[in-house]
Amino acid sequence: MKNVILFFIVLFGHFSFAQNCIVFDKDSQFPISNVSISNEDNSLRVISDKNGMIDLSHFSMMDILTITHVSYVELELLKKQIVDNDKKIFLLNKSEILEEVFLSATKGKESRARIAEQVAVFSSKAIQTSMPQTSADMLSNIPGVKIQKTQFGGGSPVLRGMEANRVLLVVDGVRMNNAIYRKGHLQNAITVSPNLLDRTEVIFGPSSVIYGSDALGGVIHYYTRKPRTSDKNQINTDFLSRYSTVNDEVSLHGGIELQFKKWASFTALSYSNFGDLKMGKFRKHGFDEWGKQYFYSNNTDSFYNPDPIENSDPDIQRNTGFNQLDFLQKLFIPLNKKAELMFNLQYSTSSNIPRFDKLTEMDEGKLKYAEWYYGPQNRFLLSTQLLIKPNYNWLDEGTITLAYQDIDESRIDRKFESLNRSSNFENVKVYSLNGDFTIPLRKERNLGYGFEVAYNSVKSTSKGEVLDVSGNNIIGISDTYVVQTRYPDGGSDYLSSAGYIDYRQDLSKKSTLNTGIRLTNTILNAKWIDTTYITLPDSNIHLKNTSVTATIGYAYKPNKNWQINSVLSSGFRSPNIDDIGKVREKRGVLTVPNVDLKPEFAYNAEFGVMKYFKNKNYLLSFTTYYTLLDNYIYRAPFILNGSSTLIYDGEEVDLVANVNKKTAYIAGGTFLFKGKITRSFSALGTLTTTNGNTYDTKEPLSSIPPIFGSFEIYYTRNKFESGLDLKFNGRKQLEDYNIEEGIDNIEETPYIIDREAYYGSPSWATINFYSSYKVTRNIDFLFSVDNIFDTHYKEFASAISAPGRNFSFSVLASF
Repeated sequence: MKNVILFFIVLFGHFSFAQNCIVFDKDSQFPISNVSISNEDNSLRVISDKNGMIDLSHFSMMDILTITHVSYVELELLKKQIVDNDKKIFLLNKSEILEEVFLSATKGKESRARIAEQVAVFSSKAIQTSMPQTSADMLSNIPGVKIQKTQFGGGSPVLRGMEANRVLLVVDGVRMNNAIYRKGHLQNAITVSPNLLDRTEVIFGPSSVIYGSDALGGVIHYYTRKPRTSDKNQINTDFLSRYSTVNDEVSLHGGIELQFKKWASFTALSYSNFGDLKMGKFRKHGFDEWGKQYFYSNNTDSFYNPDPIENSDPDIQRNTGFNQLDFLQKLFIPLNKKAELMFNLQYSTSSNIPRFDKLTEMDEGKLKYAEWYYGPQNRFLLSTQLLIKPNYNWLDEGTITLAYQDIDESRIDRKFESLNRSSNFENVKVYSLNGDFTIPLRKERNLGYGFEVAYNSVKSTSKGEVLDVSGNNIIGISDTYVVQTRYPDGGSDYLSSAGYIDYRQDLSKKSTLNTGIRLTNTILNAKWIDTTYITLPDSNIHLKNTSVTATIGYAYKPNKNWQINSVLSSGFRSPNIDDIGKVREKRGVLTVPNVDLKPEFAYNAEFGVMKYFKNKNYLLSFTTYYTLLDNYIYRAPFILNGSSTLIYDGEEVDLVANVNKKTAYIAGGTFLFKGKITRSFSALGTLTTTNGNTYDTKEPLSSIPPIFGSFEIYYTRNKFESGLDLKFNGRKQLEDYNIEEGIDNIEETPYIIDREAYYGSPSWATINFYSSYKVTRNIDFLFSVDNIFDTHYKEFASAISAPGRNFSFSVLASF
């Protein structure tokens, strides 16, 4: 009898053990946690633990199992196949394949084969490999994206020759653009730490009716990491530490994920401290003094020095350092099989960020400003997102997002030989509600519809203080004076509401048609009270604009290796409070409000070809486009109350304002090659060209970068990965600049004394190296050398010189 009992115990133990399998990374052979396995109707779902172990005992041997993980290619297998394969599952990292899935194009999962628009994705693996110091640095690695930097604490993305408030920033489905996003260069892209991101997607051009206004150049969508539930209670932690030599960067990041059956949480804190940035020493362009900083101001909010001091190392750009802290908290609650709830809290803050171009501005051979810095950039976001799957005839699934944002900005400046410190403070509160839904049609048809409402409340204040100084110490305030507010001092608000319909259909196995239409309405109110400096013809304005935009895209696949895309689309951007009501001085030119400003429109046509080779191991793609701008907004000389000048801050300044012009165009294209040369070697190459001119004034448009691109070859083998890449940028000559608007900072390029003219932006190229080694399945070590030859250069339209040779060391750990 004992033998019989022992037999059944052994048999039962063997049977139970046989139901467990382990999920491995195909390349590194390390187990993968948080892999989801579900049956066909999703009635059963299990999650792998920290050791990659997963229990399949709930499934029958002939069940078809879907195996998914955010970083790996989805796989479908019979349970029997898994058991026959020694209970092992091998997954391929998404970075290894060329066919990608995108989330932002339709606000739902969609394969590249059904998308006609030009799109790009930067995965969590790519973020880890590139080791970006800021999100702006991360974006610069995406093909077709250019980054301008006025100071190191910023980064303005340029998409198809458009930037700032012509490019829409989105985080987790919530619009970041607000009523004071400005024309010119916008530095807010860094307020989401790259260490918190799961992926970033870019849609180029005004082709998406889902996002609407502001997306003339395209959409940049940040997706932060999110928690997942598990049948087994688990605690997962991750940690990052990085040091970089070029600016003594120290970055620390920690995250903790709590996984339970009925809820999950993810909490992360990321901190970076950046010292002053060192430029490259090798000056292939031949301009020995360009960009060097011989004197700087060491004034602070508590220390006073009436004179600039000499820089002991002119290659170190003083007043470029800052620090930034980012916090993320997400709570995920699956309410039932048809509803899920996600709470999302984000907070980002920084130290004071010096405005480098202002702190190096000269006036009669001397530095002009003793102080000029942005106060802490504070961004708070609280959102609730409800995902529903009711399976009604009129609604298959949908997402409703309710969000609140609170943004603080400030600007503080004081000139040398003056005790007057001027400060401007802006606060924007944004309340938004989004709904995105799909209607169940046949499998090859998708009908989506949705709405978006966003209300912006803007408060703009200012103060002038006369410092009380004792020696080098600022001991108090001796007097106050009136300072012009940047935006209407009586308050302003901006309401945007929109609805859209988006339809996508597979006309056949070879072709997909996408059409959409969007109706947008905006209402702007603004009131000016103080008239110390400026008196407007109308101090209380109410503006209302309405527009219909549309898109039609067609993707044709003559066979499995070819895809031909074509898109016709229109875009619309209604002037916001910054466009209409800003007051700002730069280099003796004062921007003043123009209450008669009207919306600008874009009409876009693009054509693209994608060709795969050798079982889709290689991809060649090319996209070309032409965008017509109508009634475009342009910064031009302006007459206010019969005068083209004004006495402002003790100086006579010329007046400019945003005005509407007639028509202009932007045309260009992006070429891309990527593929696996062998099992271990892969390559990626990109080239982007842009051209833009006005039809009415025959002038070049601003924000048009010169030709740029990169070529990368990388090696991956088991635990080791390394790569070498070449990044290059062509020259932009003086005649290709728009001098009148002043946006492209021609004064930041080399000056040719003999010609009494600026040279324009010199061409440049850098070679960079990176490597990573998986020490254990929990610990990765990363090392990189950027700008190996220590080349000196500036990115187009940038005030700050780019980093010189940089050694970076990172350790990643996850448990």
